[in-house]
Amino acid sequence: MEVFFLQIFNSLSVGSILLLVAIGLSIIFGIMKVINMAHGELIMIGAYMTYLIQNLFLKTMPEYLNYFYFFALPASFIAAGFTGFILEKGIIRFLYGRPLDTLLVTWGISLIFQQMARNIFGAPNVEVKTPSWLQGGFEIMDSLQLPFPRLFILVIAFLSVCGIYLYIYRTKSGCTMRAVMQNRQMASCIGINTKKVDAFNFALGSGLAGVAGCALCLLGPIGPSLGTYYIVDAFLVVVLGGVGKISGTILAAFIIGFLNTTFEFSSTATMGKVLALIIVIIFLQWKPSGLIALKTRALE
Repeated sequence: MEVFFLQIFNSLSVGSILLLVAIGLSIIFGIMKVINMAHGELIMIGAYMTYLIQNLFLKTMPEYLNYFYFFALPASFIAAGFTGFILEKGIIRFLYGRPLDTLLVTWGISLIFQQMARNIFGAPNVEVKTPSWLQGGFEIMDSLQLPFPRLFILVIAFLSVCGIYLYIYRTKSGCTMRAVMQNRQMASCIGINTKKVDAFNFALGSGLAGVAGCALCLLGPIGPSLGTYYIVDAFLVVVLGGVGKISGTILAAFIIGFLNTTFEFSSTATMGKVLALIIVIIFLQWKPSGLIALKTRALE
């Protein structure tokens, strides 16, 4: 029974991490059709912003260090979102409809960001201290403890999903976002400023990547290559879930999390990832549109 509960929690934990990493990419790639290879570096920006906020509290308000995460989360969102906004305005905007060019340019941007991080913070990884209220875990059985950092990441993922849902389906801006996603030309014809929508959505997806970077600081040291460990998994989650479907991204994140932890339990971590990837590839061969396909009308 303990093994069963541990397996379920590990699946939810890994799934929540993948969801945080992929939900921003689901907006950028799934909705805007932009292959953003620099998404991992936006995660890195969020992580380093958390590190800077921690150092700021250490130097100016050490007595309030336990609360720096409540400031680091919005700061990471703003830093990564603003970076994404500048990228969209200055570069990405001129590459819409040119997927290969977008891929190469964003890959080059990712290398530039990595080198900038090495020049500013150094090549070695740096550590963000876990606040005292996140140390330890919640004991549900004699030999089973749920770590507070992982539970906190679950909460962040849940709140992020709720926020995105409310924005997309309960606000006027979300309505225009869906209109542009479904038919860009028609949305433009009825007066929607599609360029403004694109810039905001790219910034939103980038900001969510920053939140993911802030959350990843709870799992271990961070470095210039932090984002490269998650970029492939992020694209895998978005494609498996169904391009343009946030609900599919949520489902795919937890499915891949379950597959990873299940295979890792009976083999090694590397083999677990390989086996999970093979299953996803086989599934996509059978259903290329993903778990939840975007509904469109067929042209007769």
